[in-house]
Amino acid sequence: MRQPMIMRLAGLHSPRGWLLFLLLSAAVLLLVPVLNRVVPPDSFFYMPNWMVTLLGRFLCLALVALALDLIWGYTGILSLGHGAFFAVGGYAMGMHLTRNTYEEGSVPNFIQFLGMSDWPWFWAPFEYFWATALLVVLAPGLLALVFGFLAFRSRVRGVYFAIITQALTFALMLLFFRTETGLGGDTGLTNFQEVLGFSLRSNDARLTLYLLSGVVLILAYLLCRFIVTSKLGRVLTAIRDAESRVRFTGYNPLRYKLFVWTFSAMLCGLAGALYVPQTGVINPGEMAPAVSIEMAVWVALGGRGTLVGALAGAGIVNGAKSWFTAAYPELWLFFLGALFILVTLFLPRGVVGLFDRLRKEKRS
Repeated sequence: MRQPMIMRLAGLHSPRGWLLFLLLSAAVLLLVPVLNRVVPPDSFFYMPNWMVTLLGRFLCLALVALALDLIWGYTGILSLGHGAFFAVGGYAMGMHLTRNTYEEGSVPNFIQFLGMSDWPWFWAPFEYFWATALLVVLAPGLLALVFGFLAFRSRVRGVYFAIITQALTFALMLLFFRTETGLGGDTGLTNFQEVLGFSLRSNDARLTLYLLSGVVLILAYLLCRFIVTSKLGRVLTAIRDAESRVRFTGYNPLRYKLFVWTFSAMLCGLAGALYVPQTGVINPGEMAPAVSIEMAVWVALGGRGTLVGALAGAGIVNGAKSWFTAAYPELWLFFLGALFILVTLFLPRGVVGLFDRLRKEKRS
């Protein structure tokens, strides 16, 4: 018997889980704006504007970790190329912001360098925000759909799939580095001024982007939670544990894997589109293989197959990265490598698994 939707949504968490979810959501959507706008600047609790922007970026990166956990933690498909989908969504938004920066009849220097006095044809949709809003999810989704169909149909899996996803993001990075692509070459797209008529340098725009990132992350979390607790989620978990058995029972794993892979890529594209206006730049460096590996570290540290762990891992690693790159920039990569090794050896289920183990020990 099919459950009513309201009962289905209520069953996503236990009462205690919903209480914790609401408290964290309130902290994201209410506490930060209050500390930034209501608390006096000379107060110890005042949150400066730069920190609001920094937290907004963290929310976008947490959305990436959520997407990666869906495909890795629940479906067992390790992707080391999700940085490509993140960057494609970021480029889509960057192209719209760049078009808004230049007046009618003028183009940036990297377009003039190609001997062109007008925008290339593929820049045309990015003149409109509504078209851009669609492309930030459709472009990475289409890329993932084609790539995933070819890979899953050929039954590429395990470490081989991880390697070809690295090859995908590396190939795209080399492509976007080329100046003749008309996407800014190695400097990428920068010097953004406004979006929908609002200056990106204003404090109102920064706070709005932060709140928008928070709302999108909360909705994406609920949607992912809805997926993993549904019949679809159970099939995905079965594919992770024993794909051949799933095939023998009559299910077609290709369709399920292709759906969750494409959905995950679209979430990454959305995260990239929210990240770029808060960072002010998008360049091919976002497609570097190391960036995608770092995303996998976020999920591994927090705990695969939990969603909450992915969010926590993204926050912990990026918080540490911000501190290390300011205090000890030369030690950051050593710290990241050591962190990944230690988590693999001693916390195979991540930080969330550690809490579960402590809770069980307390009960016993």
